[in-house]
Amino acid sequence: MASDTAVKTGQVVTRFAPSPTGFLHIGGARTALFNWLFAKHHGGKALLRIEDTDQKRSTQEAIDKILEGLGWLGLEYDAEPVFQSKQADRHREVALKLLEAGYAYKCFATPEELEAMRAEQRANKLPLRYDGRWRDRLAEEAPEGAPFVVRLKTPLSGETSIDDAVQGRVTVKNEEIDDYILLRADGTPTYMLAVVVDDHDMGCTHIIRGDDHLNNAFRQLPIIHAMDEIEGGWPEPIYAHIPLIHGSDGAKLSKRHGAVGVEAYRDDEGVLPEALFNYLLRLGWGHGDREEFTKAEAIELFDLDGVGKSASRFDIKKLQNMNGNYIREAEDGRLAALIAPSLGDDADLPLLTRAMPVLKERAKTVHELAEGAGFLFAKRPLSMTEKAAKMLDDDARARLVQVSARFRAENNWTIEALEATTKALAEELDLGFGKLAQPLRAALTGTTTSPGIFDVLVLLGKEEALARIDAQAAPAQAGE
Repeated sequence: MASDTAVKTGQVVTRFAPSPTGFLHIGGARTALFNWLFAKHHGGKALLRIEDTDQKRSTQEAIDKILEGLGWLGLEYDAEPVFQSKQADRHREVALKLLEAGYAYKCFATPEELEAMRAEQRANKLPLRYDGRWRDRLAEEAPEGAPFVVRLKTPLSGETSIDDAVQGRVTVKNEEIDDYILLRADGTPTYMLAVVVDDHDMGCTHIIRGDDHLNNAFRQLPIIHAMDEIEGGWPEPIYAHIPLIHGSDGAKLSKRHGAVGVEAYRDDEGVLPEALFNYLLRLGWGHGDREEFTKAEAIELFDLDGVGKSASRFDIKKLQNMNGNYIREAEDGRLAALIAPSLGDDADLPLLTRAMPVLKERAKTVHELAEGAGFLFAKRPLSMTEKAAKMLDDDARARLVQVSARFRAENNWTIEALEATTKALAEELDLGFGKLAQPLRAALTGTTTSPGIFDVLVLLGKEEALARIDAQAAPAQAGE
Protein backbone atom coordinates (compact mmCIF):
# COMPACT_ATOMS: atom_id res chain seq x y z
CA MET A 1 0.00 0.00 0.00
CA ALA A 2 0.97 3.61 -0.66
CA SER A 3 0.34 5.13 2.58
CA ASP A 4 2.34 4.25 5.62
CA THR A 5 5.45 4.87 3.54
CA ALA A 6 4.00 8.13 2.24
CA VAL A 7 3.31 9.33 5.78
CA LYS A 8 6.80 8.43 6.96
CA THR A 9 8.52 10.07 4.01
CA GLY A 10 6.36 13.19 3.89
CA GLN A 11 5.04 12.28 0.44
CA VAL A 12 1.36 12.26 1.32
CA VAL A 13 -0.92 13.45 -1.48
CA THR A 14 -4.62 14.08 -0.93
CA ARG A 15 -7.29 15.46 -3.22
CA PHE A 16 -10.63 17.17 -2.93
CA ALA A 17 -12.82 16.41 -5.92
CA PRO A 18 -16.09 18.39 -6.06
CA SER A 19 -18.63 18.21 -8.89
CA PRO A 20 -19.42 21.73 -10.18
CA THR A 21 -23.17 21.24 -10.40
CA GLY A 22 -23.96 23.67 -7.60
CA PHE A 23 -22.53 25.50 -4.60
CA LEU A 24 -19.80 24.26 -2.27
CA HIS A 25 -21.89 22.23 0.18
CA ILE A 26 -20.95 22.44 3.84
CA GLY A 27 -20.23 18.71 3.84
CA GLY A 28 -17.93 19.11 0.86
CA ALA A 29 -16.18 22.00 2.58
CA ARG A 30 -15.45 19.78 5.59
CA THR A 31 -14.12 17.03 3.31
CA ALA A 32 -11.90 19.62 1.62
CA LEU A 33 -10.69 20.82 5.02
CA PHE A 34 -9.85 17.33 6.29
CA ASN A 35 -7.93 16.50 3.09
CA TRP A 36 -6.05 19.79 3.25
CA LEU A 37 -5.18 19.48 6.94
CA PHE A 38 -4.04 15.86 6.63
CA ALA A 39 -1.69 16.74 3.77
CA LYS A 40 -0.32 19.80 5.55
CA HIS A 41 0.11 17.92 8.84
CA HIS A 42 2.28 15.33 7.09
CA GLY A 43 4.20 17.82 4.98
CA GLY A 44 2.55 16.55 1.80
CA LYS A 45 0.49 17.99 -1.05
CA ALA A 46 -3.19 18.91 -1.14
CA LEU A 47 -4.61 18.81 -4.67
CA LEU A 48 -7.90 19.88 -6.20
CA ARG A 49 -9.80 18.12 -8.97
CA ILE A 50 -12.96 19.49 -10.56
CA GLU A 51 -15.12 16.53 -11.58
CA ASP A 52 -16.90 18.22 -14.47
CA THR A 53 -17.65 15.22 -16.67
CA ASP A 54 -21.39 15.88 -16.42
CA GLN A 55 -21.26 18.66 -18.99
CA LYS A 56 -25.02 19.22 -18.95
CA ARG A 57 -25.09 20.08 -15.24
CA SER A 58 -21.57 21.46 -14.71
CA THR A 59 -21.34 25.24 -14.99
CA GLN A 60 -18.55 27.80 -14.92
CA GLU A 61 -20.51 29.71 -12.28
CA ALA A 62 -20.44 26.67 -10.00
CA ILE A 63 -16.71 26.19 -10.60
CA ASP A 64 -16.10 29.84 -9.70
CA LYS A 65 -18.23 29.52 -6.56
CA ILE A 66 -16.36 26.42 -5.42
CA LEU A 67 -12.96 28.03 -5.96
CA GLU A 68 -14.13 31.21 -4.24
CA GLY A 69 -15.49 29.28 -1.26
CA LEU A 70 -12.30 27.26 -0.83
CA GLY A 71 -10.22 30.42 -1.08
CA TRP A 72 -12.42 32.20 1.45
CA LEU A 73 -11.88 29.34 3.90
CA GLY A 74 -8.13 29.74 3.41
CA LEU A 75 -7.52 26.42 1.63
CA GLU A 76 -4.73 26.98 -0.87
CA TYR A 77 -3.73 24.08 -3.12
CA ASP A 78 -0.30 22.90 -4.19
CA ALA A 79 -1.05 22.80 -7.92
CA GLU A 80 -3.52 24.16 -10.42
CA PRO A 81 -6.89 22.35 -10.39
CA VAL A 82 -7.21 19.24 -12.55
CA PHE A 83 -10.36 19.26 -14.70
CA GLN A 84 -11.63 15.72 -15.12
CA SER A 85 -13.32 16.47 -18.45
CA LYS A 86 -9.91 17.17 -19.99
CA GLN A 87 -8.60 13.73 -19.04
CA ALA A 88 -11.13 11.71 -21.08
CA ASP A 89 -8.54 10.42 -23.58
CA ARG A 90 -6.43 9.12 -20.71
CA HIS A 91 -9.47 7.42 -19.15
CA ARG A 92 -10.25 5.69 -22.46
CA GLU A 93 -6.62 4.62 -22.78
CA VAL A 94 -6.82 2.78 -19.45
CA ALA A 95 -10.15 1.19 -20.34
CA LEU A 96 -8.71 -0.13 -23.61
CA LYS A 97 -5.68 -1.53 -21.76
CA LEU A 98 -8.04 -3.40 -19.44
CA LEU A 99 -10.00 -4.64 -22.45
CA GLU A 100 -6.89 -5.80 -24.29
CA ALA A 101 -5.52 -7.61 -21.22
CA GLY A 102 -8.80 -9.45 -20.61
CA TYR A 103 -9.81 -7.56 -17.47
CA ALA A 104 -12.74 -5.99 -19.29
CA TYR A 105 -15.04 -7.00 -22.12
CA LYS A 106 -17.49 -5.66 -24.66
CA CYS A 107 -21.13 -5.93 -23.71
CA PHE A 108 -23.66 -5.77 -26.56
CA ALA A 109 -26.80 -6.08 -24.42
CA THR A 110 -29.53 -3.78 -25.72
CA PRO A 111 -31.47 -1.40 -23.46
CA GLU A 112 -34.54 -3.61 -23.95
CA GLU A 113 -32.65 -6.70 -22.86
CA LEU A 114 -31.31 -4.97 -19.79
CA GLU A 115 -34.75 -3.70 -18.81
CA ALA A 116 -36.20 -7.23 -19.19
CA MET A 117 -33.34 -8.51 -17.01
CA ARG A 118 -34.13 -5.94 -14.29
CA ALA A 119 -37.85 -6.65 -14.49
CA GLU A 120 -37.19 -10.33 -13.88
CA GLN A 121 -34.91 -9.50 -10.95
CA ARG A 122 -37.56 -7.25 -9.43
CA ALA A 123 -40.19 -9.93 -9.85
CA ASN A 124 -37.96 -12.46 -8.08
CA LYS A 125 -36.95 -9.88 -5.43
CA LEU A 126 -33.30 -10.15 -6.39
CA PRO A 127 -30.70 -7.36 -6.25
CA LEU A 128 -30.71 -5.25 -9.42
CA ARG A 129 -27.34 -5.88 -11.00
CA TYR A 130 -25.94 -6.82 -14.38
CA ASP A 131 -25.95 -10.60 -14.82
CA GLY A 132 -22.71 -10.92 -16.81
CA ARG A 133 -24.44 -12.20 -19.96
CA TRP A 134 -21.61 -11.02 -22.26
CA ARG A 135 -18.77 -11.72 -19.84
CA ASP A 136 -17.62 -14.94 -21.52
CA ARG A 137 -19.00 -14.43 -25.02
CA LEU A 138 -17.03 -13.41 -28.08
CA ALA A 139 -17.62 -10.04 -29.67
CA GLU A 140 -18.07 -11.86 -32.99
CA GLU A 141 -21.38 -13.21 -31.71
CA ALA A 142 -22.91 -9.73 -31.81
CA PRO A 143 -24.53 -8.32 -34.95
CA GLU A 144 -22.08 -6.45 -37.13
CA GLY A 145 -21.78 -2.79 -36.13
CA ALA A 146 -23.88 -3.29 -32.98
CA PRO A 147 -23.23 -0.68 -30.24
CA PHE A 148 -21.49 -1.87 -27.11
CA VAL A 149 -20.22 -0.73 -23.75
CA VAL A 150 -17.02 -1.85 -22.07
CA ARG A 151 -17.53 -3.53 -18.69
CA LEU A 152 -14.99 -4.45 -16.02
CA LYS A 153 -14.62 -8.13 -15.08
CA THR A 154 -15.02 -8.03 -11.32
CA PRO A 155 -14.13 -11.04 -9.15
CA LEU A 156 -16.98 -13.57 -8.95
CA SER A 157 -16.06 -15.17 -5.63
CA GLY A 158 -14.21 -14.50 -2.43
CA GLU A 159 -14.26 -11.20 -0.61
CA THR A 160 -12.43 -7.91 -0.48
CA SER A 161 -11.39 -6.12 2.70
CA ILE A 162 -10.38 -2.52 3.23
CA ASP A 163 -8.59 -1.27 6.34
CA ASP A 164 -10.26 2.10 6.35
CA ALA A 165 -8.43 4.76 8.37
CA VAL A 166 -11.72 5.90 9.90
CA GLN A 167 -14.19 3.02 9.62
CA GLY A 168 -11.74 0.25 10.47
CA ARG A 169 -11.73 -3.07 8.62
CA VAL A 170 -14.65 -3.40 6.20
CA THR A 171 -15.30 -6.55 4.14
CA VAL A 172 -17.59 -7.08 1.15
CA LYS A 173 -18.33 -10.29 -0.74
CA ASN A 174 -17.14 -9.95 -4.33
CA GLU A 175 -20.34 -11.48 -5.68
CA GLU A 176 -22.15 -8.32 -4.54
CA ILE A 177 -20.27 -6.20 -7.10
CA ASP A 178 -21.47 -6.52 -10.68
CA ASP A 179 -19.53 -5.95 -13.89
CA TYR A 180 -20.06 -2.21 -14.17
CA ILE A 181 -19.52 -0.02 -17.21
CA LEU A 182 -16.14 1.61 -17.86
CA LEU A 183 -16.89 3.10 -21.30
CA ARG A 184 -20.36 3.99 -22.49
CA ALA A 185 -21.61 3.16 -25.98
CA ASP A 186 -20.50 6.59 -27.20
CA GLY A 187 -16.99 5.98 -25.90
CA THR A 188 -17.21 8.36 -22.94
CA PRO A 189 -15.71 7.12 -19.66
CA THR A 190 -17.84 6.63 -16.57
CA TYR A 191 -17.28 8.30 -13.22
CA MET A 192 -16.04 5.07 -11.63
CA LEU A 193 -13.24 4.69 -14.16
CA ALA A 194 -12.32 8.38 -14.30
CA VAL A 195 -11.94 8.69 -10.54
CA VAL A 196 -9.54 5.75 -10.28
CA VAL A 197 -7.39 6.91 -13.19
CA ASP A 198 -7.25 10.49 -11.98
CA ASP A 199 -6.40 9.48 -8.41
CA HIS A 200 -3.54 7.34 -9.74
CA ASP A 201 -2.25 9.94 -12.17
CA MET A 202 -2.35 12.65 -9.50
CA GLY A 203 -0.32 10.41 -7.20
CA CYS A 204 -2.96 10.34 -4.45
CA THR A 205 -1.82 8.28 -1.48
CA HIS A 206 -4.90 8.88 0.67
CA ILE A 207 -8.54 9.09 -0.43
CA ILE A 208 -10.45 11.01 2.24
CA ARG A 209 -14.14 11.39 1.41
CA GLY A 210 -17.66 10.92 2.75
CA ASP A 211 -18.71 7.47 3.88
CA ASP A 212 -21.42 7.48 1.22
CA HIS A 213 -18.53 6.59 -1.12
CA LEU A 214 -17.41 3.55 0.88
CA ASN A 215 -19.11 1.10 -1.51
CA ASN A 216 -17.35 2.81 -4.40
CA ALA A 217 -13.98 1.83 -2.96
CA PHE A 218 -14.84 -1.85 -3.42
CA ARG A 219 -15.86 -1.18 -7.02
CA GLN A 220 -12.73 0.83 -7.75
CA LEU A 221 -10.15 -1.54 -6.27
CA PRO A 222 -10.51 -4.15 -9.08
CA ILE A 223 -9.40 -1.50 -11.58
CA ILE A 224 -6.37 -0.69 -9.43
CA HIS A 225 -5.48 -4.37 -9.00
CA ALA A 226 -5.88 -5.08 -12.72
CA MET A 227 -3.77 -2.10 -13.81
CA ASP A 228 -1.10 -3.06 -11.30
CA GLU A 229 -0.99 -6.51 -12.92
CA ILE A 230 -0.83 -4.98 -16.41
CA GLU A 231 1.83 -2.31 -15.94
CA GLY A 232 2.79 -2.17 -12.26
CA GLY A 233 2.99 0.94 -10.11
CA TRP A 234 -0.69 1.10 -9.20
CA PRO A 235 -0.63 0.80 -5.38
CA GLU A 236 -3.81 0.80 -3.32
CA PRO A 237 -4.36 4.15 -1.62
CA ILE A 238 -5.33 4.39 2.01
CA TYR A 239 -9.05 5.04 2.26
CA ALA A 240 -10.61 7.19 4.96
CA HIS A 241 -14.39 7.47 4.73
CA ILE A 242 -15.67 10.13 7.08
CA PRO A 243 -19.24 10.11 8.41
CA LEU A 244 -21.77 12.48 6.89
CA ILE A 245 -23.06 15.64 8.53
CA HIS A 246 -26.62 15.57 9.85
CA GLY A 247 -28.95 18.37 10.80
CA SER A 248 -29.95 19.07 14.39
CA ASP A 249 -32.79 16.55 14.01
CA GLY A 250 -30.44 13.73 13.06
CA ALA A 251 -31.48 13.64 9.39
CA LYS A 252 -29.00 14.13 6.57
CA LEU A 253 -28.17 17.82 6.24
CA SER A 254 -30.31 19.46 3.57
CA LYS A 255 -31.79 22.82 2.62
CA ARG A 256 -34.64 22.36 5.06
CA HIS A 257 -32.12 22.71 7.88
CA GLY A 258 -31.18 26.18 6.59
CA ALA A 259 -28.13 27.29 4.66
CA VAL A 260 -26.03 24.46 3.28
CA GLY A 261 -23.64 26.33 0.97
CA VAL A 262 -20.43 27.94 2.18
CA GLU A 263 -21.24 31.26 0.49
CA ALA A 264 -24.56 31.37 2.33
CA TYR A 265 -22.78 31.22 5.68
CA ARG A 266 -20.57 34.08 4.56
CA ASP A 267 -23.21 36.26 2.89
CA ASP A 268 -26.48 35.37 4.62
CA GLU A 269 -25.35 34.22 8.06
CA GLY A 270 -22.49 36.70 8.53
CA VAL A 271 -19.92 34.09 9.56
CA LEU A 272 -16.17 34.78 9.50
CA PRO A 273 -14.03 32.29 7.54
CA GLU A 274 -11.90 31.38 10.56
CA ALA A 275 -15.05 30.58 12.55
CA LEU A 276 -16.42 28.26 9.87
CA PHE A 277 -12.95 26.71 9.44
CA ASN A 278 -12.82 25.98 13.17
CA TYR A 279 -16.42 24.78 13.36
CA LEU A 280 -16.00 22.37 10.44
CA LEU A 281 -12.77 21.11 12.00
CA ARG A 282 -14.63 20.21 15.18
CA LEU A 283 -17.50 18.63 13.26
CA GLY A 284 -16.39 15.02 13.49
CA TRP A 285 -12.84 15.54 14.73
CA GLY A 286 -11.67 16.22 18.25
CA HIS A 287 -8.58 16.87 20.32
CA GLY A 288 -9.55 16.45 23.95
CA ASP A 289 -12.09 19.02 25.12
CA ARG A 290 -10.59 21.86 23.11
CA GLU A 291 -12.97 23.83 20.92
CA GLU A 292 -10.96 26.58 19.24
CA PHE A 293 -7.85 26.20 17.12
CA THR A 294 -5.85 28.53 14.95
CA LYS A 295 -5.04 27.32 11.45
CA ALA A 296 -1.45 26.62 12.51
CA GLU A 297 -2.65 24.61 15.53
CA ALA A 298 -5.10 22.66 13.35
CA ILE A 299 -2.28 21.72 10.96
CA GLU A 300 -0.08 20.67 13.86
CA LEU A 301 -2.71 18.52 15.59
CA PHE A 302 -4.95 17.10 12.86
CA ASP A 303 -4.73 13.43 11.99
CA LEU A 304 -7.24 10.79 10.96
CA ASP A 305 -7.17 8.99 14.30
CA GLY A 306 -9.11 11.93 15.75
CA VAL A 307 -12.01 11.49 13.29
CA GLY A 308 -15.05 9.77 14.79
CA LYS A 309 -17.16 7.03 13.20
CA SER A 310 -20.52 8.60 14.01
CA ALA A 311 -22.36 11.24 12.02
CA SER A 312 -21.95 14.81 13.28
CA ARG A 313 -24.84 17.18 13.94
CA PHE A 314 -24.67 20.68 12.56
CA ASP A 315 -25.76 23.19 15.20
CA ILE A 316 -26.17 26.73 13.88
CA LYS A 317 -26.33 28.19 17.40
CA LYS A 318 -23.00 26.63 18.29
CA LEU A 319 -21.52 28.04 15.09
CA GLN A 320 -22.89 31.49 15.90
CA ASN A 321 -21.45 31.36 19.43
CA MET A 322 -18.06 30.38 18.01
CA ASN A 323 -18.38 33.13 15.42
CA GLY A 324 -19.03 35.63 18.21
CA ASN A 325 -15.78 34.56 19.85
CA TYR A 326 -13.89 35.10 16.62
CA ILE A 327 -15.53 38.48 16.08
CA ARG A 328 -14.31 39.60 19.49
CA GLU A 329 -10.80 38.38 18.66
CA ALA A 330 -10.73 39.93 15.17
CA GLU A 331 -8.78 43.08 14.33
CA ASP A 332 -10.99 46.17 14.57
CA GLY A 333 -9.96 47.67 11.24
CA ARG A 334 -10.72 44.43 9.42
CA LEU A 335 -14.22 44.23 10.90
CA ALA A 336 -14.87 47.89 10.14
CA ALA A 337 -13.90 47.37 6.50
CA LEU A 338 -16.07 44.26 6.38
CA ILE A 339 -19.29 45.98 7.46
CA ALA A 340 -18.73 49.45 5.96
CA PRO A 341 -20.25 48.61 2.54
CA SER A 342 -23.54 47.59 4.15
CA LEU A 343 -23.80 50.91 6.02
CA GLY A 344 -23.90 53.10 2.93
CA ASP A 345 -21.76 55.84 1.48
CA ASP A 346 -21.76 57.84 4.72
CA ALA A 347 -19.96 55.11 6.68
CA ASP A 348 -16.89 56.64 8.29
CA LEU A 349 -14.21 53.92 8.45
CA PRO A 350 -12.07 55.57 11.17
CA LEU A 351 -15.19 56.06 13.33
CA LEU A 352 -16.28 52.48 12.72
CA THR A 353 -12.84 51.26 13.72
CA ARG A 354 -12.94 53.30 16.93
CA ALA A 355 -16.41 51.95 17.69
CA MET A 356 -15.53 48.33 17.06
CA PRO A 357 -14.32 47.41 20.58
CA VAL A 358 -17.77 48.19 22.01
CA LEU A 359 -19.77 47.06 18.97
CA LYS A 360 -18.29 43.58 18.83
CA GLU A 361 -18.82 42.69 22.47
CA ARG A 362 -22.27 41.18 21.94
CA ALA A 363 -22.36 40.50 18.19
CA LYS A 364 -22.49 36.87 17.06
CA THR A 365 -22.56 37.60 13.34
CA VAL A 366 -21.17 40.21 10.97
CA HIS A 367 -24.76 41.28 10.27
CA GLU A 368 -25.39 41.93 13.98
CA LEU A 369 -22.19 43.95 13.99
CA ALA A 370 -23.43 46.09 11.11
CA GLU A 371 -26.86 46.45 12.68
CA GLY A 372 -25.27 47.54 15.95
CA ALA A 373 -23.24 50.18 14.15
CA GLY A 374 -26.23 51.66 12.35
CA PHE A 375 -26.87 54.36 14.97
CA LEU A 376 -23.50 55.95 14.25
CA PHE A 377 -24.62 57.09 10.80
CA ALA A 378 -28.36 57.51 11.32
CA LYS A 379 -29.85 60.76 10.02
CA ARG A 380 -32.01 63.03 12.16
CA PRO A 381 -34.86 62.75 12.89
CA LEU A 382 -34.04 59.21 14.00
CA SER A 383 -36.35 56.37 13.12
CA MET A 384 -37.63 54.89 16.40
CA THR A 385 -38.43 51.28 17.21
CA GLU A 386 -41.79 50.75 18.86
CA LYS A 387 -40.15 50.05 22.23
CA ALA A 388 -37.96 53.14 22.00
CA ALA A 389 -40.92 55.36 21.10
CA LYS A 390 -42.87 54.09 24.13
CA MET A 391 -39.91 54.88 26.36
CA LEU A 392 -39.97 58.54 25.33
CA ASP A 393 -43.09 59.59 27.18
CA ASP A 394 -43.60 63.16 28.46
CA ASP A 395 -41.73 62.54 31.71
CA ALA A 396 -38.78 61.03 29.87
CA ARG A 397 -38.64 63.94 27.41
CA ALA A 398 -38.69 66.41 30.29
CA ARG A 399 -35.73 64.64 31.86
CA LEU A 400 -33.87 64.82 28.55
CA VAL A 401 -34.12 68.63 28.75
CA GLN A 402 -32.25 68.50 32.05
CA VAL A 403 -29.73 65.96 30.73
CA SER A 404 -29.07 68.17 27.71
CA ALA A 405 -28.38 71.20 29.92
CA ARG A 406 -25.87 69.28 32.03
CA PHE A 407 -24.13 67.75 29.01
CA ARG A 408 -23.94 71.13 27.26
CA ALA A 409 -21.98 72.47 30.22
CA GLU A 410 -19.67 69.45 30.20
CA ASN A 411 -16.18 70.40 29.02
CA ASN A 412 -14.65 66.97 29.45
CA TRP A 413 -16.46 64.77 26.87
CA THR A 414 -15.19 61.40 28.16
CA ILE A 415 -16.89 58.24 29.35
CA GLU A 416 -15.84 58.87 32.95
CA ALA A 417 -16.94 62.51 33.06
CA LEU A 418 -20.30 61.86 31.34
CA GLU A 419 -21.05 58.94 33.62
CA ALA A 420 -20.29 61.02 36.73
CA THR A 421 -22.48 63.88 35.46
CA THR A 422 -25.41 61.57 34.68
CA LYS A 423 -25.23 59.77 38.02
CA ALA A 424 -25.07 63.09 39.87
CA LEU A 425 -28.20 64.32 38.04
CA ALA A 426 -30.03 61.08 38.84
CA GLU A 427 -29.26 61.56 42.53
CA GLU A 428 -30.43 65.17 42.44
CA LEU A 429 -33.72 64.11 40.85
CA ASP A 430 -34.01 61.13 43.20
CA LEU A 431 -34.27 58.76 40.25
CA GLY A 432 -32.82 55.37 39.48
CA PHE A 433 -30.01 55.58 36.95
CA GLY A 434 -32.10 53.70 34.35
CA LYS A 435 -34.75 56.44 34.35
CA LEU A 436 -32.19 58.67 32.66
CA ALA A 437 -30.12 56.11 30.77
CA GLN A 438 -32.97 54.38 28.93
CA PRO A 439 -34.62 57.51 27.46
CA LEU A 440 -31.12 58.73 26.63
CA ARG A 441 -30.39 55.51 24.73
CA ALA A 442 -33.66 55.80 22.82
CA ALA A 443 -32.96 59.43 21.89
CA LEU A 444 -29.41 58.70 20.78
CA THR A 445 -29.92 55.44 18.87
CA GLY A 446 -33.64 55.03 18.17
CA THR A 447 -33.54 51.63 19.90
CA THR A 448 -33.55 50.15 23.38
CA THR A 449 -30.36 48.13 22.85
CA SER A 450 -26.93 49.54 22.09
CA PRO A 451 -23.38 49.60 23.39
CA GLY A 452 -22.91 51.31 26.76
CA ILE A 453 -24.66 54.68 26.74
CA PHE A 454 -21.49 56.61 27.57
CA ASP A 455 -19.61 54.81 24.78
CA VAL A 456 -22.40 55.95 22.46
CA LEU A 457 -22.12 59.56 23.63
CA VAL A 458 -18.37 59.65 23.09
CA LEU A 459 -18.54 57.95 19.69
CA LEU A 460 -21.22 60.35 18.43
CA GLY A 461 -19.35 63.37 19.73
CA LYS A 462 -20.77 66.27 21.69
CA GLU A 463 -22.39 68.16 18.83
CA GLU A 464 -24.26 65.20 17.30
CA ALA A 465 -25.18 63.70 20.68
CA LEU A 466 -26.72 66.98 21.91
CA ALA A 467 -28.57 67.44 18.61
CA ARG A 468 -30.16 64.01 18.97
CA ILE A 469 -31.07 64.55 22.62
CA ASP A 470 -32.57 67.97 21.87
CA ALA A 471 -34.59 66.55 18.97
CA GLN A 472 -36.42 64.34 21.46
CA ALA A 473 -36.47 66.83 24.33
CA ALA A 474 -37.91 69.63 22.15
CA PRO A 475 -41.58 68.58 22.42
CA ALA A 476 -41.32 68.76 26.19
CA GLN A 477 -39.63 72.16 26.00
CA ALA A 478 -42.28 73.46 23.61
CA GLY A 479 -45.01 72.48 26.04
CA GLU A 480 -43.48 74.30 29.03
